[in-house]
Amino acid sequence: MTTASPAAAASAGSQYGDTVLSIRDLQVEIRTANGVVRPVDGVTLAVRSGETVGLVGESGSGKTMTGMSVLQLLPPGGAVVGGSIQFDGRELTTMTAGELRRLRGNDIAAVFQDPMTSLNPTRTIGSQLREAYRIHRPGTSIAEANRRAEEVLSLVRMPRPRERLRDYPHQLSGGMRQRAMIAIALVCEPRLLIADEPTTALDVSIQAQILELLDELKTRLGMGIILVTHDLGVIAGHADKVAVMYGGRIVEEAPTAELFASPRHRYTQALFESMPTMELDARRALASIPGLPPQLIDLPPMCRFAPRCRFASDDCRIENPESIEVAPGHTHACFHPRPSEPDGDKDLPTELGEQDLGSRGGTGRALVMLEDVEKQYRIKNPELFKPRRILHAVSKVSLDVIEGETLGIVGESGSGKTTLGRMLVGLETPTSGAVRFDGRDIGRLTPAGNRARSSQLQLMFQDSAAALDPRMNVADLIAEPLAVRHIGSRAERRAKVMELIDAVGLPRTAATRRAYEFSGGQRQRIAMARALVLRPKVVVADEPVSALDVSIQAQILNLMRSLQVAYSLTYVVISHDLSLLRYLSDRIGVMYLGKLVELGPSADIYAAPRHPYTAGLIASVPVPDPGLRLQKRKAGLSGEIASAIDPPSGCRFRTRCPFATELCAREEPPLDPRNGPHATACHHPLPHQQAPAEPGPT
Repeated sequence: MTTASPAAAASAGSQYGDTVLSIRDLQVEIRTANGVVRPVDGVTLAVRSGETVGLVGESGSGKTMTGMSVLQLLPPGGAVVGGSIQFDGRELTTMTAGELRRLRGNDIAAVFQDPMTSLNPTRTIGSQLREAYRIHRPGTSIAEANRRAEEVLSLVRMPRPRERLRDYPHQLSGGMRQRAMIAIALVCEPRLLIADEPTTALDVSIQAQILELLDELKTRLGMGIILVTHDLGVIAGHADKVAVMYGGRIVEEAPTAELFASPRHRYTQALFESMPTMELDARRALASIPGLPPQLIDLPPMCRFAPRCRFASDDCRIENPESIEVAPGHTHACFHPRPSEPDGDKDLPTELGEQDLGSRGGTGRALVMLEDVEKQYRIKNPELFKPRRILHAVSKVSLDVIEGETLGIVGESGSGKTTLGRMLVGLETPTSGAVRFDGRDIGRLTPAGNRARSSQLQLMFQDSAAALDPRMNVADLIAEPLAVRHIGSRAERRAKVMELIDAVGLPRTAATRRAYEFSGGQRQRIAMARALVLRPKVVVADEPVSALDVSIQAQILNLMRSLQVAYSLTYVVISHDLSLLRYLSDRIGVMYLGKLVELGPSADIYAAPRHPYTAGLIASVPVPDPGLRLQKRKAGLSGEIASAIDPPSGCRFRTRCPFATELCAREEPPLDPRNGPHATACHHPLPHQQAPAEPGPT
C-alpha cells in the first residue's frame, strides 16, 4: 500500500465537474421463492463529470445491482422500494418507461461483462451501432449513421473500423468485441457510463488497453464513470474514488490514494490481504477470508461482516455500525477499524496467511516430456469452393514437466496454452511430435495402458459449472471415475469420496447436494476432489481461479498448495494471470501464438524477463498501488495477437515488438538454453527488465 496525504487527495477534487449522479439511501428488493432479498440496502453515492468511482467487493455484495438500479434494469421481482436516484437533477425512480427508454443509451450507457451475450449474434456490428444512434437521433439518415458508426469505432481504436462494420460479433476477438460494446455505449456521447466488470474475461494486455481507453474517453467526453470490479489492481490504476461494498451496503468510501494508504474497515483490509501479488512470499499461505458473503434475506441488525471477521465483538453481532468520517471524503462503518498507526493492531488477532508452506521444487526427474509437439486444425474456409485452412494452435514445443513441481503456462488467449494442456493429458492427439509420460509415448499405448495413463493425468477445466453434471449429486460426481473403472466396492468408494470431501474443505452434507447449489469457489473444490479421486501424479489446472473473487481465489490457491504436499502432486497451471503464477509456480513457460518463447524459474522470469513479450505481460498486470498509476499508464503491450491461421514469418511476436528488425522477419529464433535454466526465443533478448512502450517496425 502507498502513502498519500489526505490534503493532496482532497485537492484532486477540483478537476471534476458538476455532480451527474446522486444516490441517496437506495433500497432495492427482489421477491424470490425463498423470500425477499435486499441486494442494495441504504446505499448513498455521488458521481461527478470526469470522475471514475470504483465499486469493489465480492460477488453478492450489491455492486451490479446498484448499477442496474440506476438504469432501472432490475431482474424479475426487483424494485426500488426506498431512497432516491437523481441524474442531472432528474429523479429516475419516478420516471415512466418511455422517459427511461429515452434516457438509456443517450444520457446513461452501460458496458457489460460479457459482450458475447450482450451483442446480437445475428446482426453486424455496424447495424447495431446504427440502431443505437438512430433511436436517439430521429431523422438521421443511414449514411449519417454509418459515418457516426465508423467514427466511434475509430474513437475506441478498433483496427480497420470500416471493415469491422460488416463483421458479426463471433468474427471478432474478445478485445474487439469489448471495443464494439464500448462504441455502442458511447455512440450518443452519454454523460454517465456504468462499466460492469468490463475487462474480467480479457487477457491482462487487452485489459490494460481497454481501461486506458476508458480513461481517455472519460477525459475527452467529460463523462462520469461507475467502474464495477472485484480487482483492486484495476481500482488502483483507474478509479478516482472507491466505494467498498459488502452485504448490500457501502462499508467504506474514500479517494483511491487515501483508501490504499490507510484502509480502515476490516473487510477492506481483508480484501487487500487476500490479493496474490508478484511481491508475495511464495513460501507462505495466502491470507483468505473464511466463509461466504451473507444471503441477504431477513438479516438481523448487525455488522454483516461480523461472522467472517476475526476482530468481531459482541457489539458487532447485535448492532449495525453507523458510517463515520475519519478524513476528508473518507468514511467507514466499523466498530473496530484498522488503526492508522502501523503498530496499532499489535494486541489484536494476528494477520492471516502466516502459515509457512516450506520450500518447493521438483525431484529433478522429468515425469512428462513434450518433444516437438505440434497441433494443427483444419477449419472451414469462409470463401466458397476454397480448400480448408490450417490453424496452427501449437507449433514445435519441447518441454519437460519435473516430478513434484508446479509449472505455470502463461500467455494471451490464442497462444495455445489450453491446447498444450489437453495434449499433455491425452485429450488431444498431437499432429506431430510426442508426449511421453514416465518415458512412454502416450500416443502409442494399448487400450489397457491408455486407461492406466488416464488415471495418472487429470485435467481441471476452466468452467467447473459446465464440467460438472447438474443431474448428479456431489458424491456420485466424485465417485464416477472409480465406478467407471470398477475400482472398489460401493462402501469403499463412499469412504474415499468422504475422505476427499474433507480434504478439499467441504462439509460432509455436500455429498447429497448437486453442483449447481454451490458457489463458484465450492464448485472448484468439487472439481478438485473429482480430479484427485484416482490419485493422479499430474494435475493440469486450466485457469483454476479466473472466475472467482479475490478472497475465494486465495482459499483455492492455498488448498492447491496443501493438496500438492498431501498427495505428492505435480501441477501444470494454465493462466493469463502472472501474479497468480508468480506465487504458485516453480517455473513459468511463456507462450505466444503457439510457440514457447521463454522458460525459466518463476522468480527469474518476473525479476529479469528476457523476451519483450514477457516484459510486456508483466507491465500490463494491474498493480494495487495508485502511486504507480502514471508510470504504468503507457506501459505494456499494444495491439492484439495475430491470427494462428496465417502467423507472421520469422518471430511471431515481431508485429507487436518495439525491438523488431529485418532479422526477426527472416528467421525464427530458437529457444536458446545457453543461459541455463532460463531460456529465451528472441534475436534481441532484454538484458534486464524493460517493458516496451510502443511497437516498433514490422
